[in-house]
Amino acid sequence: MHIDLEQKFTKFTEHWHPYIVGELNDNYVKIAKVKGELIWHKHDGEDELFVVLAGTLMMDFRDKPTIATKPGEILIVPKGVEHRPWTNDEEVRIMLIEPKSLKHTGDIVVAQTVENLEWI
Repeated sequence: MHIDLEQKFTKFTEHWHPYIVGELNDNYVKIAKVKGELIWHKHDGEDELFVVLAGTLMMDFRDKPTIATKPGEILIVPKGVEHRPWTNDEEVRIMLIEPKSLKHTGDIVVAQTVENLEWI
């Protein structure tokens, strides 16, 4: 399967709303535009993989220093680790490779939470 990520990014404008662009074994390949901050949350049963395509993604952790992830870099957040992603007022484009069972904001549901993932 061939996926043109730039073309897929033109199909939406929302921030913090992941969209599915592919499947890999028991994982979804998702893309999202992010800006501002998301809530503190964790995923008890799944790791998360963030691939930064444009901009700088900041990630706060309760028990570690904040990590800045730049284009061409990845960040893996282990299951059970509480984290909060945010940006410095710039739009950041990310790709996520996550188990299909992963809930967007873990067990916390807020206005930003996406409960029904969409394919684009």
